[in-house]
Amino acid sequence: MMPICGDTETPPYTVPKCRVMIVAGEASGDIYGADLVQKALQLDPALDFFGIGGVRMRESGVATLVDSSDMAVMGLVEVIKHFNVISSAFCKLKNILLKDPPELLILIDYPGFNLRLAKVAKKAGVKVLYYISPKVWAWKAGRIKAIAASVNRMAVIFPFEVPIYEKAGVPVSFVGHPMLDLVDVSMTREDAAASFGLDPARKTVGLFPGSRRSEIERILPSILAAAELLQKSFPDLQFVLPLASTLTKGDLLPYLNRAGVKPVITDQKIHDLIRACDAIISVSGTVTLEIALIGTPMVIIYRMAELTYQIAKRLVKLTHIGLCNIVAGETVVRELIQDQASPELIAEEIGKQLTDQNYHANMVNKLGEVRSKLGGGGAALQVARLVLKLCDRRGDTVAPAEAPQ
Repeated sequence: MMPICGDTETPPYTVPKCRVMIVAGEASGDIYGADLVQKALQLDPALDFFGIGGVRMRESGVATLVDSSDMAVMGLVEVIKHFNVISSAFCKLKNILLKDPPELLILIDYPGFNLRLAKVAKKAGVKVLYYISPKVWAWKAGRIKAIAASVNRMAVIFPFEVPIYEKAGVPVSFVGHPMLDLVDVSMTREDAAASFGLDPARKTVGLFPGSRRSEIERILPSILAAAELLQKSFPDLQFVLPLASTLTKGDLLPYLNRAGVKPVITDQKIHDLIRACDAIISVSGTVTLEIALIGTPMVIIYRMAELTYQIAKRLVKLTHIGLCNIVAGETVVRELIQDQASPELIAEEIGKQLTDQNYHANMVNKLGEVRSKLGGGGAALQVARLVLKLCDRRGDTVAPAEAPQ
């Protein structure tokens, strides 16, 4: 005989938290990580993110134990200089993985650090999702063995990366490039210029020195010297300089105070800023792809410690360093590396973009072709669904969708 139950108040059901460690060691990773976290929390608000990130990831709800601005270095010499900071961050996350493991570890690019952390996660029995692949197609192809040994799924952003991982037996999903969703400009060049206090009637050149302090030290003086040469040839020229989230204005002032040009400095609306420019001097990096998607002509420059350069020159298998050129499979934008990244050559290239209409138009057309090679949008949402799948979460807050294979 069944017992008779009276009306009782049912206690509210609380969805248990799912702890996710996420690591983004640079400014671009901070942007992609923030978008991913936002999409994942829309699917499942009970996800609890913590790890390494910057301003944008904190704003998106990540408890950052280490700030990515302290980790954003590139090259052997630079890593050695920052060894204590990087080592301390690694030990902090390693201890958490071994003593209080989360359900999932999400790694975004930053392979030197992240592949070692993935090995620790494997030992701790923590699943690993790697978003933004190490450039095994460019150099250190042997890393794919470490990836196969410790990563549960790769989420790659270039279609040519898929067969590389399939051949190695690594579960892989092509999610498209996240920048397709993040680049959103609705203003005209004139309106964009006016929004930054620039004169729309004057030509504007963007000075994009990078997001790492080591880049500022090695590259910004040449960019500013090139700007001075340009201003002598084009007295009416105006300049604008975006401040990356991993830097402060204080990082730039020692160089700006000695410069003969006074660029407008802003940390706002980077894509509108790109639209406001007629040409851009840009350090190699993710930002060159943002510039390409918006269609602003540019020159790509890079300079690193000489020892780092000599080692890289022997290891890197690519003919281009600029992402837009790599995607295009040809030289759409001129690249000036090491000694070629001189103020004179930089100024010469920008001057050509400002005065040669055919050269300018051809570059704009070629940049327009890059977008079509990067797949559709929705990368962050696809990766968010992978997060739920690996965490065994359902995600009821949006209409269900098939997770990418």
